[in-house]
Amino acid sequence: MKKLAFLAVIAFAFACKKESNESFGKKEQNTTTVTKEDKELAPEELGKVIFESKGNCISCHKTDEKLIGPSLKEIAKIYKEKNANMVSFLKGESEAIVDPSQFAVMQANLELTKTFTDKELQGLEAYINSSLK
Repeated sequence: MKKLAFLAVIAFAFACKKESNESFGKKEQNTTTVTKEDKELAPEELGKVIFESKGNCISCHKTDEKLIGPSLKEIAKIYKEKNANMVSFLKGESEAIVDPSQFAVMQANLELTKTFTDKELQGLEAYINSSLK
């Protein structure tokens, strides 16, 4: 019986043994595969990511139809026709030109877009303009 208990303890010890991969002061090289999130996104792709997540734009805007706010096609069309600067609007530096009557609804989101980098805003503009293709 003692031998059986001893063997069980030894088996348990080896089963629970954790091999250490620490390099003790040496930095390990990251050999993982580069994912889409790690890559530099094209402006249109970055804009889509922002539109659907960080910017929360998707909660009020659809590509082809009016939801709460105007459709992306309508926004892109009007900005193109008026040769206006969408990034300026998203920074809070110009007036609403698409549907000024809904500006109050958009104001909370504009506080968010004012915190975006120029690169993020240009990506968002590129994504919105891509709806005209």
